[in-house]
Amino acid sequence: MTLPRKPQVRLQYSKLGKVRFTSHRDMARIWERSVRRAKLPIAYSEGFSPRAKLSFGLALPTVFESVAEYADLTFDEPVPAEGLPELLTPLLPVGVDVVAATELEGKVESLQECVMATEWSLFVDGDLAEVGAWARDLLAADSLEITRERKGKTRVDDVREALLDARVQPIATDAPVIGASTEIVVNLATKPRALRPLEFLGINAPPHTFVLGRRLHQFISPVGARRDPLDVGAAQATHDLSRAS
Repeated sequence: MTLPRKPQVRLQYSKLGKVRFTSHRDMARIWERSVRRAKLPIAYSEGFSPRAKLSFGLALPTVFESVAEYADLTFDEPVPAEGLPELLTPLLPVGVDVVAATELEGKVESLQECVMATEWSLFVDGDLAEVGAWARDLLAADSLEITRERKGKTRVDDVREALLDARVQPIATDAPVIGASTEIVVNLATKPRALRPLEFLGINAPPHTFVLGRRLHQFISPVGARRDPLDVGAAQATHDLSRAS
């Protein structure tokens, strides 16, 4: 006998300011405490050490900000999505704000599985012309090799397919970033293996100093479609496509 699926809600939240120094694991603990304080009917796993059923998207590197983080909450009973941003934001640390929520219906891919690309703002102190020429050279290259270390072993990976787009621009005067002179907006694929933003900055880069990084978007479909994880219909289509393949 198949038990009925428990109700789920997907949240989008931002992580800005000093809270960027909080790790992904610590943020998960903060979320669990905040959901309990809100007295929401969160579901728990079974076993010796039950845990609240919260799942998160791709881990945000520590010291990076974001306006596009996501969390899926599973409940024992239906909870209206529209009231959750106002309920949860005051219970979270300063700098973490729930900006949107939607109810999930049917089976959808987990956030870890369905996100195919991410967009970042990388603020650096470097010459605008030099950084712009460097980004154009990377996009024009047939291959981009980086050295990675995993479990004590090093290997060389070609990450050209993971670099989807990059543009370099002056920092907007109405949103200055102290110590930075240039903004790089870059789209990076997450599959078959992700290219991390700091790895991107290290590929044959001209002299520059990294100041601040901010995740702008997570996409559950190719970047051209611009669909984010709150597009539940797109999430369902992604699940159906993966099953068909």
